Parts: sequence; structure tokens; C-alpha cells
Amino acid sequence: MKQLSFSRRRFLASAATAATFSVLPRRLLGGAGHVPPSEKTTLAGIGTGGQGLQNLEALQAFPEIQVVAVCDVNEESGGYFSWNWEQGRERRRCGREPARRATDAFYAQQRPSGQYRACRAYRDYRELLEREDVDAVMIATPDHTHAVITLAALERGKHVYCEKPLTYSVFEARQVAEAARRAGVATQMGNQGQADESARVVAEMLADGAIGPVHEVQVWSPARFWNWPEGEGRPAGQPPVPAGLDWDLWLGPAPSRPYHPAYHPWTWRNWWDFGTGLLGDLGAHKLSTVFKALQLEHPLTVEASSTKLGPEVYPLGVMARFEFPARGGMPPLVLSWYDGGLRPPRPAGFEPDDVLRDVLYLGERGVLNGDRLFPESRMEHYRRPPKTLPRSPGHYHEWVAACRGGPPAGSNFVDHAGGLTEAGLLGNVAVRAQRRLRWDGPNLRFLDDPAANRLLHRGYREGWEFPVPPKV
Repeated sequence: MKQLSFSRRRFLASAATAATFSVLPRRLLGGAGHVPPSEKTTLAGIGTGGQGLQNLEALQAFPEIQVVAVCDVNEESGGYFSWNWEQGRERRRCGREPARRATDAFYAQQRPSGQYRACRAYRDYRELLEREDVDAVMIATPDHTHAVITLAALERGKHVYCEKPLTYSVFEARQVAEAARRAGVATQMGNQGQADESARVVAEMLADGAIGPVHEVQVWSPARFWNWPEGEGRPAGQPPVPAGLDWDLWLGPAPSRPYHPAYHPWTWRNWWDFGTGLLGDLGAHKLSTVFKALQLEHPLTVEASSTKLGPEVYPLGVMARFEFPARGGMPPLVLSWYDGGLRPPRPAGFEPDDVLRDVLYLGERGVLNGDRLFPESRMEHYRRPPKTLPRSPGHYHEWVAACRGGPPAGSNFVDHAGGLTEAGLLGNVAVRAQRRLRWDGPNLRFLDDPAANRLLHRGYREGWEFPVPPKV
């Protein structure tokens, strides 16, 4: 089939295009970089750990953005993840004070006096969100607090950039996407790879019929690159809470438990109460192109198996299987997920030395190995299709442009991030249920399985209840 039924409208609607509207840092365009203060989009950073500081550094480089506030439950400490691995993987100092100092220092360099003291630091995001002079927020807190902070920001009409996964639970993902739809603000989830050129190339090759109709996709992730806890239960001992850390506020909606360094600042992703494992973390990256290119929405079924499963810690390895219906002229599809170092069987014809990329598209007439045809010799005779999809000016650029009136960002909550998050977290429900589940996506429920339906949501500590808006 030379042409698949491919929805360019959805891709166009969810990508920021340079031809329509884009915001590039003036330093890249060679201009003076001056934007009057009255025309800037004011930004606050909520969650200033390793990834939060990374995001703030990228966003404050836009002259259209002015960072006016930062917020973190931790005043300052070391041990955070650093993307500069020469510094040491877990050696970065983070917290609200390092973020405030870094922001003031950045803007001081742009002033003749070399002085700037205007970024304010907050401990509690709720106090920060009361500020009317904050247009947009960047959220990079642990997974279990994403939804409550994001919903509070959306209800106040603020643009939101939230790290992946968008939420902790399936129910939260649906509610946050609906809240974003009502708010009509600019949103973006932090799965940066969705803006890459390879995402467009894969979609165009599949639409071109390079491997024929696709009936299966296999996705795998290596073992987690963060440390995991020893044992299967909670750590022993009850060390004192470090000075400057508000542990109760860090827990947020999660059940109360004593502080331990096994949870904060780095390895919280391991724990069911705080993180979403590899399906939530890397699934948001690796599944994004699959969902866009193959027009995936709600699966019909989901099932999963894992290494030893306990009540506290995400398993060391997970395999999940999603079945999707036929859609838009494309056949039914099976999507298989492997993590923790587990991998799919090598397709027929793959030699031991052949590079097996982390996403395999299996079609009726061949295999797409990442963005390369297999065998590699097929690429020598394949003529790439024209560039029919809009190219992204960059993941952060998309959101900044959307905040300033441009088209929706490529991973906005309504068109992409909400549904993508739901699917990955459905895999986590199946891991815990340990059985095949039939999913009624439009009605947000499993068919004939009350026990599994209870896993779609979580209880909240008193004072942290997740508000459910009335149906209109």
C-alpha cells in the first residue's frame, strides 16, 4: 500500500511550525535580543532539581521569557542528578536557592551594573500560584505531585510545561487533559524527542508505505539508569529530615511515611507511591512517535508480566502488550513494551552484529528499525518521501511560541500528552493486576473488572484531594 491513511491534520495541529509562527532565541537569529519588559512572558519554575534546572536554563535563554520566581520544597542540597556526567552523575546542588541564584546571575550578566535581584524563591507552590504576575509555569517535581500542581495552575489560567509523565494515574491524565481543554492555555509535556527530525521521518516513511501496513510495534528500554533500592520493602531506620527540606510538602498527596534518602532526591522513581517506573518515565519518550505516526488512541486490551512484584517497588523488568483496533484504513496493531533490559526476540534475518534499535515497526513488507529500513541494504535503494510534515523549531521553542499565540505545541496535553500518558500508565495498572484487561477508553474503565478499575486512581492524603469537576 503506497499511501497509508495518515492524519496530517493531527500532526499539523500538534506541531509548532516555523512557517506559521515560531520563537527562536535572538542570540540564534543574530539580533540584539531586546524585548521590552511589558512584552515578556513571565515564568515560574516549580521543582528545581536536576531536570527542573535544566528546563529553566533552556527557557530563560529566550529573550521573550522572564523567569520571575522559583519554587521547591528543598532549600538547597547536593546529590541530585546532573546531566553533565563529567561533574558526576549525582553531584549537582539543587533546590530553590541554587535556582534563584542561577536565575539572578543569568539576568545580571545582561545588565550594565552586573546586578540583578528580582527572582523570588518559594517553598510552597500554592503561594507562588497566587501571584497574578506569573503567566506560565514549568513543573518538574516528582511524578506523584504533577497532577495537583498542574491542575492548580490551569485553574488559574497559566500556561503549563510539565515534565513527563504528565500525571501519576490514568484518572489524573484524563482530568488534566480536560482541564487544559477548558483553560485554553499553552501546554507541553517534557518528552523532548517528539520534536526531533527522526519523529517526522518515521511518520513520513510509514505513510509512504515503506514497509506496508504495520501490524506490530516492539519497543524496549534498557535497565533504569538511576539506582534502585536494595531489597523489596521500605528501608530500615528513620534518619532525620535534612535541614531545609519540607518533607510533608514533598509527600504532597502521597500516603505519609518517614523521610529516608532512599526516596529523595533521586531514587523516588522506583517507588510505587511516588514514581511510575520506566513505563511512565521513558514510555513518554519512546511511545510518542509510535502514537502520532500510527494514529493510536485507546487500546482495546492491555496485559503485562514482570519480574518479582512487590507492593513498594517497581519491578526490575516489565513486559506489556497493548492491542489497538483498526483505524483510518490501518490494520489492528499489537504494541509490545519491554524494559529493565528485557528485549523482544530478534526479527528473522537480523544477524548478531546488526544494531537493534529501541523501536521496531513490523509491516507486511518489511521492518523499520528506528528510522532505518531493515536490512540496511534496503536504504540504498529506498527513496525517502517528500517532507510533508511540519518541522519543529525545537521542543522548548514550540511551547514558548504557543504561550505567545502560536499553534499548539507538539506534546500539548489535549492532543497528545494526555492520551499518551494514559496508555503508559495503563501498562502499570496491568503490571499490578497481573491479568489481561479489556479497556473502555471513552468511558475510562475496564470492562467487568472492579478491582482493576480501583487501580486507575489513588487515594489522597487529607488536604490534598484531587478535585473532580462536574460533568457538563
